[in-house]
Amino acid sequence: MAEADPLAGADPSMSICIKPNLVVAKPASSGATTSPELVEAVIEYLYSKGLRTVYIMESSVVGIDTMRAFAACGYDKVAQRTGAELVDLKRTETADVSVDGYRMTVFRKVLEVDYLINMPVLKAHCQTLMTCALKNLKGCIPDSEKRRFHRLGLHEPIARLNRAIKSHFVIVDALCGDLTFEEGGSPVRMDRIVACEDPVAVDAYCARLIGLDPQSVEYIGQAERYGVGRAEPVTVIESGEPAGSLELQKPSGLVARLTRNVHSKQACSACFGGLVHALYRLQELGAQRALEADLYVGQGYRGVTLDGFGIGDCAGKSSHCVRGCPPKAEDIVRALREL
Repeated sequence: MAEADPLAGADPSMSICIKPNLVVAKPASSGATTSPELVEAVIEYLYSKGLRTVYIMESSVVGIDTMRAFAACGYDKVAQRTGAELVDLKRTETADVSVDGYRMTVFRKVLEVDYLINMPVLKAHCQTLMTCALKNLKGCIPDSEKRRFHRLGLHEPIARLNRAIKSHFVIVDALCGDLTFEEGGSPVRMDRIVACEDPVAVDAYCARLIGLDPQSVEYIGQAERYGVGRAEPVTVIESGEPAGSLELQKPSGLVARLTRNVHSKQACSACFGGLVHALYRLQELGAQRALEADLYVGQGYRGVTLDGFGIGDCAGKSSHCVRGCPPKAEDIVRALREL
């Protein structure tokens, strides 16, 4: 059960990590990133409790500079106003951890803090249907480990990661998310903030909130089986419109339609995401032939000779290929328009 005041009586010497979702360098209005105003409000709450050692930690998606994301999302100004420290985890040391014999590499700084406040955005995801609290901790691992998670299928490693790193409290930014794609661009106003101590419970609740069966998001059930939390209904503090009074949109299925001819094997989010952006642009341009082409993307095609169109260096042995790790969406658009 979530408490109204989870840090009541906290030791003022405690160090606090706020982990937002700054997957890309876009403002919260895009539906992709955590609201800086919400994070600033949490920092002010922490200060009111006498807690002064506050870090905002993030590691953006492969290929995106985290400090650039901090600036684009307005977090540099939050840090200036509050004194909280911005931490680009990509520039910090890592540590190897083992959970029930399952080894992974995480950023040491995250393990060293006393209390982690997980602040994800509620939004759709092109590979896991949705992303919220459990998946947000993927920003606590280095790029090399992110790639490995994709090779392993994402779901199980995400579930186990939440055993290695504990979210002490979750505050979901459901003010404005994207129910089409995790990198934003089609924002949906939801006007909600959801808080809970259990990341499994909050993910199951938020899945239902956007019209998904929690069982369809594999890592939710896996995290429950690994003892991270419980997907059964719990008391959730929800701020915003009274439940049921706001008509929420369900995931549009646009990404599934755009990628119907995409063959993906262990594709990293950055590469797959750039391809989705390119296909969306090609749809706007009416490039139907490009949308009907068979495309190959992902680490599973490394070294494989393909008679088709490869996206990214891993599919470099295709008869045609757009190089890059990840390739730029504009380069993909240019190449596919020439088909």
